[in-house]
Amino acid sequence: MVVIGGGLAGAKTVEALREQGYDGQVSQITAERHLPYERPPLSKSYLAGESAFDDAVVHPAQWYQDNRVDLRTGVRATAVDAAAHRVRLDDGEDLGYDKLVLATGAVPRRLPVPGGDADGVHYLRTRDDSDAIRSVFGEGRRLVVIGGGWIGLEVAAAARGAGTEVTLVEAAELPLLGVLGAELATVFAELHRGHGVRLRLGARVEEFATDGGRVAGVRVDGETIPADAVVVGVGVAPDVTLAESAGLAVDNGVLVDACLRTSDPDIYAVGDIANHDHPLLGRRVRVEHWATALNQPAVAVAALLGGAAPYIELPYFFSDQYDLGMEYIGFAPPGSYARVVVRGDLDKREFVAFWLDGESRILAAMNVNVWDVVDQIKPLITGGVRVDADRLADPAVGYADL
Repeated sequence: MVVIGGGLAGAKTVEALREQGYDGQVSQITAERHLPYERPPLSKSYLAGESAFDDAVVHPAQWYQDNRVDLRTGVRATAVDAAAHRVRLDDGEDLGYDKLVLATGAVPRRLPVPGGDADGVHYLRTRDDSDAIRSVFGEGRRLVVIGGGWIGLEVAAAARGAGTEVTLVEAAELPLLGVLGAELATVFAELHRGHGVRLRLGARVEEFATDGGRVAGVRVDGETIPADAVVVGVGVAPDVTLAESAGLAVDNGVLVDACLRTSDPDIYAVGDIANHDHPLLGRRVRVEHWATALNQPAVAVAALLGGAAPYIELPYFFSDQYDLGMEYIGFAPPGSYARVVVRGDLDKREFVAFWLDGESRILAAMNVNVWDVVDQIKPLITGGVRVDADRLADPAVGYADL
């Protein structure tokens, strides 16, 4: 068995192979020189200096030895020959496999503007990226964050926590507008304004101003915003290079069936790259969420070892910004829902929001500074329960009584 990827999905795949009784050879390939690790802390606690990198490592080095996993760090897989069942590595070796699991994750989208290759322009994907970004934080430092998605907002929060002056530039009229809708996106806009972030909304980045090869500012709609550093967070793209080399079916990620099997029966894909035929949601879903990387590998391993149970977990993610913590469960992309119902207090940022379809079924929910409700809400989503919006908005009505 060969697993390619050094994130949570790759580490959980080799773990599942041993836990489910596979006793043969297991190799894990990662281009990074670090032990496989979880990525959420890179924009949250680790970036803020609140946790050590070791806290993000999935397994210590001894675990790989104890479980006879051939972990190869600092080695990049460059191509897959599916017909020959071999993986080409950049150290010159060809590694054979019986079954292959791709957990190659995603890569940041680049902003194609002049000056984009200047020193001081950062993207966030790896530990080294996070270290480089944290090094520019501090009193008197000026940081421009481009992109008002989850990563951009979390970086802004961490930077402000370190006393950095932050300007956030977003093309939409509100951060997270396409994800949450106007009412809830306003909550996050006001959160950041209240913590001193300058928001430039509905704005277009024209170029990066440079001085001696280093970024000195960001030109936005004719105005140059001074900057000692820039972080670009305008989304990611699934890393399907190896999948394409193997001739797999690719469309917004690697197309996989309900059990995470690709168009090649001996190759599986998990995590950010898996465009999954979700049997519960009745559609294809590809999400870049921590819980997907955590939970998909056990299902993929069960399938490649001869099982047939599908992956049915709902998408789930979380975010921490200043004194706001939130969890989101379900799947409600733009255009899929008819209305949003809020239970709680938006102004105090203590509420649960629900996205409902046209038949008053809950598609997704987000709890903000309200805890221990995900397990109560989840059955309402998976069961397709039709709810009364007024009762849903009433905190006095228990979730079991909806």
